[in-house]
Amino acid sequence: MSDEPQGEAFVTIFDDTYDQPDCRAYFRMMDALGYRNQHHAVTAFRAGLTALVRARGLSAPRLLDFASSYGIVTLLMRYRLGLDDVFARYRAPAFDGLGPAEVIARDRDWLAGLPRHAPPLHVTGLDIMPNAVAYGRTVGLFDEGYAEDLGAGAPSPGLAAALGQVDMIVECGSVAQLMPRALDRVLSACGPRKPWVMTSPIRGNERAAAAEVLARHGLVQEVLPIAPFVHRRFEGPEEQARALENARAAGHETEGVESTGHFHAQVLLARPEDEADDPRDWSLPLSVPPLP
Repeated sequence: MSDEPQGEAFVTIFDDTYDQPDCRAYFRMMDALGYRNQHHAVTAFRAGLTALVRARGLSAPRLLDFASSYGIVTLLMRYRLGLDDVFARYRAPAFDGLGPAEVIARDRDWLAGLPRHAPPLHVTGLDIMPNAVAYGRTVGLFDEGYAEDLGAGAPSPGLAAALGQVDMIVECGSVAQLMPRALDRVLSACGPRKPWVMTSPIRGNERAAAAEVLARHGLVQEVLPIAPFVHRRFEGPEEQARALENARAAGHETEGVESTGHFHAQVLLARPEDEADDPRDWSLPLSVPPLP
């Protein structure tokens, strides 16, 4: 899924990389453009997951990877490796001459041998791109995967059943903030005890409409006390100018942040009010080292 606001030319879209039969083009694009969002956000997501597990006494939480693409968020949340490890893997020339089936087979074996974080996760992947979801399902990242556009229609019975058991929704890069209709359909299908929702939108992409949807479902949203972090490098001066304008319009100070040549993001958390402890007591990623 793209993260561009409807009717606005905010960010450059790379749709040709999002629906290939394997993940190589996607991760190489992220590497080339200096993506860092997941490196920072997933550390915060895991801290939130720990708090959720403690609050609800969960032994095997169920996660929705919203706008999952090839499952990079799931990969980093489930396995003990970093974003730099992922980029280095697919940067290797050995992947150049392989067919999609060979890449998928190698990735399935690679993932099977990686150490995992605790607790065990049940992950449902959701994206509009069928090949990306199929890849994640086939290599074992997703326990369930659905290629559906909830901006256009209600979830299928299978997806609705999966959503009814979800404990946490995670998303990197603003899509949940920019698709209030889809967010409403997701939360409507969830059980009576609504999941926690953690997103890392680009600064300036926050939307009041999304906050209103969350509030209607009994969720209170807050910004985690983490300094803004790099999302990715701007493609050029026009994209930077748009980002500066949007960030300032949202009330952000851009000097030393977007002015440095990168989109920056922040982490938003929404959860039921009676489960709202103080995130300053969590092990938040205040000192996550930057990637090269």
